[in-house]
Amino acid sequence: QVQLVESGGGLVQAGGSLRLSCAASGRTFGTYAMGWFRQAPGKEREFVATISWSGGSTYYEDSVKGRFTISRDNAKNTVYLQMNSLKPEDTAVYYCAARSFRATGYQAGQYNYWGQGTQVTVSS
Repeated sequence: QVQLVESGGGLVQAGGSLRLSCAASGRTFGTYAMGWFRQAPGKEREFVATISWSGGSTYYEDSVKGRFTISRDNAKNTVYLQMNSLKPEDTAVYYCAARSFRATGYQAGQYNYWGQGTQVTVSS
């Protein structure tokens, strides 16, 4: 069982930056691939970024490439999402997720565990 707790969300102006953190419980964190997803009001949850168990592989949704960076620190059981050049369309609840496989995943159904989400609001 893995429990995930996100933090770091908030209100920021367009062009600004935020860093989200996701702290995970459990001694097997280092064997899980991790992902970030987001859900805007009235929209379906969408993939943002994913990172493999070692951090050696990362993938991003096209609209965030070059602006967002996913990383992890297995010693701290934490995964991060650095978000730069934020846009109003990035406004959403951001969720951290873990999957019990080492390889990355792009679909929500591939993940076994989810955090409660953290709100990110970007004003224009």
